[in-house]
Amino acid sequence: MSSLKTKCVFLDRDGVLNEDCTNYTYDLKELVILEGVPEALQMLKKAGYLLIVVTNQAGIAKGLYKAENVYAIHEAMQQASGNALDDIYFSPYHPEYSGASLSRKPGSLMLEKAMAKYDIDPQQSWMIGDRDRDMEAGKKAGVRTIHIVPEKENSEGDYAAASLLEAAHIILQTAN
Repeated sequence: MSSLKTKCVFLDRDGVLNEDCTNYTYDLKELVILEGVPEALQMLKKAGYLLIVVTNQAGIAKGLYKAENVYAIHEAMQQASGNALDDIYFSPYHPEYSGASLSRKPGSLMLEKAMAKYDIDPQQSWMIGDRDRDMEAGKKAGVRTIHIVPEKENSEGDYAAASLLEAAHIILQTAN
């Protein structure tokens, strides 16, 4: 095994990569990839980061859609970003419908599984999300966090950004 560990950017999906719909994003017709996302993903990929989506998908537990819908959205994002994404982990649980799960953010199990699989170095890695639970999951996993928030809103992250593109610039500037 190589002594060089992998650096990674963990990405929440809804609200970071695509517009967050009020009733879950599971229909391809409703998928709106946010401005600058393909460019940001390509920048991070060229800088040598593994890009892994970690997303809660409680709509599965609620019976609104199936895992196949999550994979279809992921495939559409892959096409839009030039296949920049390396993997996806999702939690199909909701505490009121399927019981508690350590994989559901703010739990860090999705990140930890990816870290073990890909030999990821938490010291060189990041979590980007738009919710406090994303920041909490990232901090539990020992990675730096960037909170996507509207201007002047309080942030629970180590850094705050208005978009994924701005977050990518923060990561690339911090790495140098």
